[in-house]
Amino acid sequence: MNTTTNSSPEALRAAMVDRIKAAGHARTAAVEQALREVPRHRFVPAAQLTDAYANQAVITKRAADGAALSCASVPTVVAMMLDQLDVQPGHRILEIGAGTGYNAALLATLTGPTGHVTTVDIDPEVTAGARAGLDVTGFADVEVITADGSLGAPGNAPYDRIIVTVGAFDIPPAWREQLVPGGRLVVPLGWRGQTRSVAFVRDDDRLRSDSVKLCGFVPMIGQDSERSAHLDDDEQVTLYWDADQDIDPELLHGVLSTPKTEVWSEVTVGGSEPFDGVWLRMTATEPATCRIAADQAAVDSGLCTPAIPSRSPALAEADSLAYFTYRRVDPDQSSGVRAELGAIGHGQAGERLAQRLCDQIRAWGMNRTDEPVVIAHFAEHPVEGPNVIKRWINLTIAF
Repeated sequence: MNTTTNSSPEALRAAMVDRIKAAGHARTAAVEQALREVPRHRFVPAAQLTDAYANQAVITKRAADGAALSCASVPTVVAMMLDQLDVQPGHRILEIGAGTGYNAALLATLTGPTGHVTTVDIDPEVTAGARAGLDVTGFADVEVITADGSLGAPGNAPYDRIIVTVGAFDIPPAWREQLVPGGRLVVPLGWRGQTRSVAFVRDDDRLRSDSVKLCGFVPMIGQDSERSAHLDDDEQVTLYWDADQDIDPELLHGVLSTPKTEVWSEVTVGGSEPFDGVWLRMTATEPATCRIAADQAAVDSGLCTPAIPSRSPALAEADSLAYFTYRRVDPDQSSGVRAELGAIGHGQAGERLAQRLCDQIRAWGMNRTDEPVVIAHFAEHPVEGPNVIKRWINLTIAF
């Protein structure tokens, strides 16, 4: 007799997988079955049962300032990345970022008894928790290593698949070197203020993407190459940019107090339609792309009104700035709630930058579901052209 109730782990897990499927993930029977089998709640024992199976991250360790240091990732993102990784029975897999051990258990389920999973984390408290969770759920064969993930795990290399479950700003040589030719690397890679889960395939001495998806992750310790500075005296608005960009925060301080210019693209979106693709497209052709964040006080006063206050794309050059915004259209709502996308510029070149940003919006508006090809060229094999330059790789992004 089936005694499962709506609040049982089995029912909650089934509902979780149903939500994942409805969101378009867990596209293969193998990924779906792994998600239905592995008990996520056993890896987050301190969480409420409903939280363990909700579509949210479960934070398992925080810094003194409250920032998340380790977590069980959002289930839809977990499934999305497993789809990108394409694990097959017998594969040797390296995971960078042990977390709770839950993802390693899913990987072990997918690769089966003829494969092998190694998971690495720099934090011994995290690896101890992952080891405990894996042991209690029957995954003792997963190897858990406490080490710097940027060095991989050479003792078990080479790997057919490498998955990174912490936010990375670069791709260390070890990850490429420990990946077999034609192998897949899935990594939440940050550039120009945004992060994408990129599925790379090793192609000789470069990595070439075949899938690029929006995501967000706890950053990898020691890899953050992002710079930041406040744009106003009250520190209500912050600009973020990459180390390779020629942005001088002293020139930009106070720019929001200069007259503003609004430029509108005539491109509209519905109430729930995503527009993050604008940002991704900007990174392909606009070297000045960066990120702006505004406190609620700045929004309320009208000092800075980006589309998403906590993180929106911007263009910054010399003493001028333009950022992404929107305005409501069709006030009678005869065609539903819609918004027109545009840009607000400040400084001597503010209008020109706003026009350039709107050009990117229009290009996105014509092909809203396009994904770029992202190629990671390693530093010893540089290429010419627009690049995102990091310590170990140069990125080219092309639509």
